[in-house]
This record gives sequence, C-alpha cells and structure tokens, in this order.
Amino acid sequence: MSKKVLVLLEEMVEDSEFLYPYFRLKEEGFEVLSSAPEKKRYKGKGGMQFKPDKTFNEIRDQVFDAVVIPGGYAPDRWRREEGIVGFVKDHFNKGKLIASICHGPWLLISAGIVKGKKVTAFHAIKDDLINAGADYQGNDMEEDGNLLTSTNPKTMLPMIKRLVERLKE
Repeated sequence: MSKKVLVLLEEMVEDSEFLYPYFRLKEEGFEVLSSAPEKKRYKGKGGMQFKPDKTFNEIRDQVFDAVVIPGGYAPDRWRREEGIVGFVKDHFNKGKLIASICHGPWLLISAGIVKGKKVTAFHAIKDDLINAGADYQGNDMEEDGNLLTSTNPKTMLPMIKRLVERLKE
C-alpha cells in the first residue's frame, strides 16, 4: 500500500518549496495530495499560481504518513487556523513524519511541538524557535525523531531525500 503524504498550500507559499516536494514525492510513487483552506487559486511568493487537490475540510479527518510544510509567508497564515495547527500536532503525536522548510517551523511552534527538539529554519525565525524551547544550532537540516526541518530551498533537497528514505523504511 502506498504511503500518503500531504503538502500544505496557502497564499504566499514559497513556490519551489511547494512544487519540489509535491512532485518529487509523487515521482517516488507516494500518494501525494495538496490541501488549502479553499478550493481556489493561490498565488505563491514568486508569482506562480496553484490550485489544491483538496480543501483542508475534505482531508481533516484523514491520517497521512507525512505532512510537508513549505515556507514563504504561508506558515503565518496556517498558524492562525486552529484546525490546521491541531492537525499537525495530532500527526506529530501519532509519530507521523513532519517535514518543514524555511519559515514552516512557525506552524510547528504554534502546534507546540518544538520544545526540546533539534529544529532549524530560515535564520529570521531563529529567536522564535529558541523562545519556543527548540534546540536551534543553525544547521542546514535537522532530523529529530519524526521531525525533519531545513532552512531554505537549497537545503530542502537533502531533507526531501531523507524524507523519501524514511517513508520507504
């Protein structure tokens, strides 16, 4: 049975951080869905437009093997949505893989899952992570249990490679 992966989508997502995981994970044969609050076109930070496969309400009761949280400014929107915050926290607590890129850890902070964990992110949110109790060392990529994080589109590549390995275990 194919592993199920969810890639979150919202306005001002970092284009490459949405596209690369979405298609790379499909290429590996995983069942990949994108989800956003509404079934409409969303404009990425770089100007590309994306339409989600499903709305968040359509998938909120499903369990995925992994959840990918792209960066850009989208994480600031997701962290305001109690349902999305709870969804990420629930998946983390169930031991499902959570992969977060760049500003994505803003959502991890709001979900309350970074305390005592090795987490990295774009340097601009370093203080947010430290204040939330994360072990932030400024590395390009971190892996702590079921949590994988990277700092930007370039460092996302080895993180997604590791996510693929973990999903195949």
